[in-house]
Amino acid sequence: MAKEPAGLDADFFVPGSERDPVKAAREPARALPTRFYKEAVAAPADGGYGIFLDGRPVNTPARRPLVAPSRPLMEAVAAEWAGQGETIDPATMPLTKLMNTALDGVAGQMEEVEAEVAKYAGSDLICYRAGAPESLAAAQSAAWDPLVAFARDRLGARLALAEGVMFIEQPQAALDAFARALREYVGEGAGAPLRLAALSVLTTLTGSAVIALATALCAIDVAAAWDAANVDEDWQMRAWGADAEALARRAARLKEFEAAATLSRHSTPE
Repeated sequence: MAKEPAGLDADFFVPGSERDPVKAAREPARALPTRFYKEAVAAPADGGYGIFLDGRPVNTPARRPLVAPSRPLMEAVAAEWAGQGETIDPATMPLTKLMNTALDGVAGQMEEVEAEVAKYAGSDLICYRAGAPESLAAAQSAAWDPLVAFARDRLGARLALAEGVMFIEQPQAALDAFARALREYVGEGAGAPLRLAALSVLTTLTGSAVIALATALCAIDVAAAWDAANVDEDWQMRAWGADAEALARRAARLKEFEAAATLSRHSTPE
């Protein structure tokens, strides 16, 4: 009988011994190991589909199989591995890093992470509007009013809006409705930690649980969701200009956002 190939442990994704299970997806690696494989492919594995480097399966830093229930998802992960040059740079592999976070961290604390995501609905970005200048208020309305309608019509959450930054308490019925919609989206099974980890990153990057869930449910496309999350910043850049450092940081956040959107939309079984 042929011996099962040993898994490759991607422990170079771990920046240190202390890892936050949600934020770990955005931590940089401390060293860049030399690429040690020629081919990276997605292929069937126990539990769904895995990544194979020259025929050897990849494990997470905690020695769990890097496996998901969706082939398109794992093909996107394989593309990150295949796209590496002479060294392996985790900073260019946001989808792999997010999957590691989901399987090694979020899977063990689902209730806590879900509660953190739901908490954002209580002070969601899209509920706080500018009274002036008129151009900013109009831009916010154009981007956020359809999301308020999405929360009301699809999630059953009637959110209260406020002018300015003073906290407004959301109706408990709206918060309960959002929590139910969140739980329904996350669901059960092997893909649940992946969906929740993705939703957590989408939420923290945007400051909006509504934008995050609308993205995950394909109620808004990824580009429109990112624009909605950055209405205020875009207005400020139009008014005052932007510097290269700020644009670089934003580009990095966008890559994380796109990876999380991919994970959220392709983590269900085929």
